[in-house]
Amino acid sequence: MTVAELSLAGLFLAIILSCFTRLNIGILSIVLAWIIGVYFGGLKLDTVIAGFPASLFLTLAGVTLLFTQAQLNGTLDWVAHHAVQVCRGNVGMIPVMFFLVGLGLASIGPGNIACIALIAPLAMTTAHRAKVPPFLMAIMASNGANAGALSPFAPTGVIAAGLMSKIGLAGHDWQTYLYNVGAHTLVAFAGYFIFGGGKLFRLRYEGPAEHQEPLNRSHALTLAVIAALIASVLIFKINVGMGAFAGAMILGNHTEAVKRMPWNVITMVTGVTVLVAILDKTQGIQLFSDLLAKLSTPQSATAVVALVVGLISVYASTSGVILPTFLPMVPSLVHSIGGGVSAFALASSINVGGHLVDVSPLSTIGALCIASAVVAQDSRKLFNQMLAWGISMSVVGALICWLFFR
Repeated sequence: MTVAELSLAGLFLAIILSCFTRLNIGILSIVLAWIIGVYFGGLKLDTVIAGFPASLFLTLAGVTLLFTQAQLNGTLDWVAHHAVQVCRGNVGMIPVMFFLVGLGLASIGPGNIACIALIAPLAMTTAHRAKVPPFLMAIMASNGANAGALSPFAPTGVIAAGLMSKIGLAGHDWQTYLYNVGAHTLVAFAGYFIFGGGKLFRLRYEGPAEHQEPLNRSHALTLAVIAALIASVLIFKINVGMGAFAGAMILGNHTEAVKRMPWNVITMVTGVTVLVAILDKTQGIQLFSDLLAKLSTPQSATAVVALVVGLISVYASTSGVILPTFLPMVPSLVHSIGGGVSAFALASSINVGGHLVDVSPLSTIGALCIASAVVAQDSRKLFNQMLAWGISMSVVGALICWLFFR
């Protein structure tokens, strides 16, 4: 067995054990990355350690710290009570509202990750308060943010446009964005109604007004800090994680907030990324890519590409791994597959297939939703539900791409 094959086997082992045991997949992934990388791959330990996603860790830690403080001082409960009033008490409309907010916010500049980092805490708190199943809220909020990911103004959209320009596919920015919006809107609302969202429209939520605290000084300060963070991300393009740490510093009360942060989830996500980095270093991802041309025909190419890309993207960064790895391969795939397969169709399959699975809790988008779930919710159950959804979206994405990108 080659090192590339061994690294793939390690990833599959981590996936299987995470589904059927109580092991933290992040801790397991770090150990596997160390053993495979150093003792089988001949890599230096520093190279393995370099795979730790410091930027992702700081984003998760900063945002969850800030919003844990907002949870502890009652601000999120106060806002959640008023947020549901926008929907005039219609419980079914609440997740729809968060889908639209996510789409709009992500599209105008900050992108999907910064957007969900900002709205996930409010969305999940509101879900808990209005008795919306957390899985349904996660589907709607995450897909809303992801729908705006490929906006020409968003970071991932800029990455995709630059990579596509290099392979001769410049000028498709808005078409790429709209394809992504359409795909996410389709799966989000389909999932919402399949898993019981329609029943929520018959429910009313008024909220326990007698228990609702008036806006106090602590709430006002917290809201001002959050508003300043949103404005800073949108206008000044600051890093959302660093901005969140600055906001958390202003609010104080760090000791209890740090204790309440979802460290288990943060470890899951960042640990898996270390193993994915080893997969890249040992050519494990390339091994996947080499199979594409062999498995594809001109008729099935878009489906196969979307399926493979989706499966990898469940555990890897779409903007940091999937797009930079697979979009440059499009010209060679077109040549190898032949039969008049469209380069833009393959590129669209990579863009859409890679993003549809990002509700996975091992992607940043899904992780932020789980990290924002209130303490009373079963985060492990939500983790498994979102993992199953993310993996299933690789198949759904393949079907969508086969139907529309031919």
